[in-house]
Amino acid sequence: MEVVTNKNDAERKIASQSNHSPWALARKKFIRNKLAMVSLSFLMLISLLSILAPYILNVDIARVDFLNINLPPSSEHWFGTDSNGRDVFARTLYGGRVSLLIGLASTLCVTLIGTIIGAIAGYVGGKIDQFLMRLTDFVLTFPFTVFVVVLNTILIGKVSGVWTLIMVISLLSWGGTARIVRSKILAEKENEYILAAISVGCSPFKVIVKHLLPNVASTIIVQASLLMAVMIVVESSLSFIGFGVPADTPSWGNMLSEARNSDVLQNKPWIWVPPCLAITFTILSINFVGEGLKDAFNPKSNR
Repeated sequence: MEVVTNKNDAERKIASQSNHSPWALARKKFIRNKLAMVSLSFLMLISLLSILAPYILNVDIARVDFLNINLPPSSEHWFGTDSNGRDVFARTLYGGRVSLLIGLASTLCVTLIGTIIGAIAGYVGGKIDQFLMRLTDFVLTFPFTVFVVVLNTILIGKVSGVWTLIMVISLLSWGGTARIVRSKILAEKENEYILAAISVGCSPFKVIVKHLLPNVASTIIVQASLLMAVMIVVESSLSFIGFGVPADTPSWGNMLSEARNSDVLQNKPWIWVPPCLAITFTILSINFVGEGLKDAFNPKSNR
């Protein structure tokens, strides 16, 4: 009797799963992943606090206050003040606006460029594929940091500093995404439903947009979620060495750059610990969300 019951339960489970779309099943698996949900909640919280910072805090983050230089944390200044007397807590939230904006905007641009090039190369093939892949190799083989510094220096002053960095990072970072999308398109276009769509006269644009991309969207989403963490690290690294966001714009990388001298590192940890923790927890959360999405879209995963 127990065997029959277990068999019936298994059949009902299979039947219930077959009534749901792959996206619905992925959503349920993702919600059951506690670590991914906690990470997503943290990302939503830090994003919300950063967006609402001008309305939450009545502080001028650009104002230099020589009477309150390097003050430790207190009830008036929760995270203390920096070497210019500016509130560290306020600058951490305002810095999150810039760092998260650069991470999100760069990820969207990189994903868009890489998806378009990878989809065209994978579907069309032939000489177009060879040309686009050689262009991708050209982008991948160039030293990223050197060209970001050069292009950022050329474009600075012509475009807003933050958007200059977004543009430069996006133009030099789409190669990996293009290769991943191309490989998925090459495997997917051999399926019968694609051949059937071509046989009834669907245009290449319609086949790519309506049939191919929706079926590789899960891979693109997972890649984009993991890529965002990389973009935040890139912004922080470039700002730390002085070639990222302009120094007068608060970002987590700029806050760390201002705390490079040994006296601050050893005796005034409240200046560099908040942006450091913000970067660390944000990147960890993005990676955990990305891993949760990868498990959710993996049909062989039972998590």
